[in-house]
Amino acid sequence: MSAVHPLSLLTPEEVTTAREVLDGAGELPEGCSIAHILLAEPAKDELAAWRPGDPVERRVKALVVPGPELTMVELLVSVTRREVVGRRVIEGMRPALLMGESFMVMVACSEHPEYRAALERRGITDLTHVQIDPWPAGSFGYGVEEGRRIARCISFLRETADDNGYARPIEGLIVHADLGTGEVLEVIDHAPPGTDPVPLAPQGARYTSEHVGPLRADLRPISILQPDGPSFTVEDNLVRWQKWSLRLGWDPYEGLVLHQVTYTDTAPDGSERERSVLHRASISEMVVPYGDPGEVQGWKNAFDAGEWGLGRMTQSLTLGCDCLGVIHYTDVTMATEQGEPWVVPNAVCMHEEDYGIGWKHVDLQTGRAEVRRSRRLVISHIATVGNYEYGFFWYLYLDGNIQLEVKLTGILSTQGLPVGGESPFANPIAPGLAAPVHQHMFCARLDLDVDGTRNRVEEVEAETLPMGPDNPWGNAFRPRVTVLERESTAQRDTDPRTSRAWRVVNPDQLNHVGRPVGYKLVPTMATPTLLAHPESSVGRRAGFARHNLWVTPYHPDEQRAAGDFPNQHEGGAGLPEWTAQDRDLDGTDVVLWYTFGVTHLPRPEDWPVMPVEYTGFLLVPYGFFERNPALDVPPSPAGPCHVPGGSGDGADVGAGSDAGCCGG
Repeated sequence: MSAVHPLSLLTPEEVTTAREVLDGAGELPEGCSIAHILLAEPAKDELAAWRPGDPVERRVKALVVPGPELTMVELLVSVTRREVVGRRVIEGMRPALLMGESFMVMVACSEHPEYRAALERRGITDLTHVQIDPWPAGSFGYGVEEGRRIARCISFLRETADDNGYARPIEGLIVHADLGTGEVLEVIDHAPPGTDPVPLAPQGARYTSEHVGPLRADLRPISILQPDGPSFTVEDNLVRWQKWSLRLGWDPYEGLVLHQVTYTDTAPDGSERERSVLHRASISEMVVPYGDPGEVQGWKNAFDAGEWGLGRMTQSLTLGCDCLGVIHYTDVTMATEQGEPWVVPNAVCMHEEDYGIGWKHVDLQTGRAEVRRSRRLVISHIATVGNYEYGFFWYLYLDGNIQLEVKLTGILSTQGLPVGGESPFANPIAPGLAAPVHQHMFCARLDLDVDGTRNRVEEVEAETLPMGPDNPWGNAFRPRVTVLERESTAQRDTDPRTSRAWRVVNPDQLNHVGRPVGYKLVPTMATPTLLAHPESSVGRRAGFARHNLWVTPYHPDEQRAAGDFPNQHEGGAGLPEWTAQDRDLDGTDVVLWYTFGVTHLPRPEDWPVMPVEYTGFLLVPYGFFERNPALDVPPSPAGPCHVPGGSGDGADVGAGSDAGCCGG
């Protein structure tokens, strides 16, 4: 199957071809692993020059891990020409955790005599249902970290195979294992012989329907019907909905990617014009730092994109459960660690949602009501990273808004405590069980091209004026606009007190009131920055989370906020390193990096499975249009309703009345 566009989704045939080319070139030594095979996206100028009907050369990047050493080989393969066209040896870095290696160390742990002895001291002699979770190790100066790819393994006890293991952490037992060789390096037991280990929590915490007691019997079905089908079309990976157009992309680490997002509106001369908004949007990185400083919990700092892979951890979605309505699903292709095609069916869900009132006004002189319903296109995927689930929902609206909402759910990372015991860094959630405080910090990479690539970033916030002759009643406030001219001044934090937001404008394109067209990045809720000290291990490694906003000039090699290889990295890579150049931003092709998230202070209601918690942001047109772009949304067929004063007798007014609810 040949691609029809340079950004078409990777196909199984392309993965197979890439592996054959690599094998034929002698680049797959015996015992190697392939960390990824992913689409090599063309440079921006190549994409801009490409036209339908032009030939498409498809290239992929492959990352080969030859053996246990800290050496990787990155290869660029033209699957069109069936040849290796680039090769780079990477020394001293580590790939994301590999699934095959993780399974290997789980087996090694379960067979190690010191580990088994530590379990026996806790009364565990049958390892059938012992759950071993390998975690990214971080960088803490342990001797075993030097020159190795390691995991720190923690353990839980299930009663049965389908039990919730996180209800019974085997507290204080940590195993350091070499991912490359599969050997156990050391078993650390914080309850050594002669001391009493923390007992297992006394009760389980199953959450499946057959174990939670009587289910509610009074929920009536909700049906979403679109008898004429959805309002969007999908051809290859090109999505068109209303006046929006975009291409779906996929990355093993970022997951869902939006490419070439445009909006078609009417030019002043009456012609239609397709206008660029976003060149590329994705979750570049995320980190989950824990707040307990002790040796048992304090090393937990997982980079769920760079160390695990939000794309690699994505799940197939199910109609009626994950998605509701008239659904279009998209399968995605990645590669196994042996270089074979790995297809995840129904990885991306797309559907429309009614979203309440879009706009409304009742003319009090005539009694006429005009209402338009809002609607949004939803594009989503859900990743399961260990105990947590992350749902990523991109919304496109009829009024030109773009929103990303992240939904966090799943199971808390737990800590065993003696019944009645307490920790200042964890909240109790069940008898003998606590959950450490932690954060979830996401970094979205937003390559905005607002009516072109020459853009400027402005910080906009409300400024109050002091009492005086110009403000005699003390009520005055006004917008204050600050141009972010260089990288050093474009490291900014949210401030809900002043409604701080950031506007990307095109100084070369003026709207009908003489102002540059623009889009504004709006925090949708108060969002934290990293609470760990900047010189802490995670503070150095997750430098992107020190600020909510960073701005850089576009560079094709700057894709991951914490650098390409955060696993066991000492820190400083990514945004802190790039922005140290202090490059000029005004009137350039800018990229916004927005860090947002939640600080989680767990509560009993988060157990045994956490209700969804929400975070995200909004992109809002700001002078991009000459008027409300949803004015042309047609009225909905009005059902029976009541318009006070509309008929004079308080009667219900039907769809055929002059006072119909929706106008038109």
